Amino acid sequence: MSNTMNQKELETVRELIKDIDTAMLTTVTEEGLVSRPMKTQEVEFDGDLWFFTKKETNKYEEITHNQEVNVAYAGKSYVSIRGRAEIVEDLEKKKELWGFAYDKIMQTTYDDPNIVLIKIKTEAAEYWETGSFTKRIAFMFKRITGQDAESADVNETVELNK
Repeated sequence: MSNTMNQKELETVRELIKDIDTAMLTTVTEEGLVSRPMKTQEVEFDGDLWFFTKKETNKYEEITHNQEVNVAYAGKSYVSIRGRAEIVEDLEKKKELWGFAYDKIMQTTYDDPNIVLIKIKTEAAEYWETGSFTKRIAFMFKRITGQDAESADVNETVELNK
């Protein structure tokens, strides 16, 4: 990764998304934004996210026209990652990330030329930790009463250095 978060921020995002299997990938179309569920690859988050797709999909076409994407994770906490997507056709990387389940899900093998990887380079990550009951109550109260909920300190934004 050419841009780097500080190590503590990277570890925080890594910890928040590590057990969430499915993310929502949002791409840009001529009509607007489109989100779809994607299986995150089981690699340690280093600022890049990886997904498999086929060339014959709308998301492939959308990414080739506009690389701006967002990836959202929902689990014990919520994480929103903004970044730039890149299509990767590296056979060795596909082999490294491929698992037996993909043979069934995608009904093909990693060496199929129609299979590509989507690599997302994180530019910023925003997260909301749901572990604090007090923070959640303060956030909801401020929202309900029309106050600025940011001061409830329920979320953090991490920007990558450019």
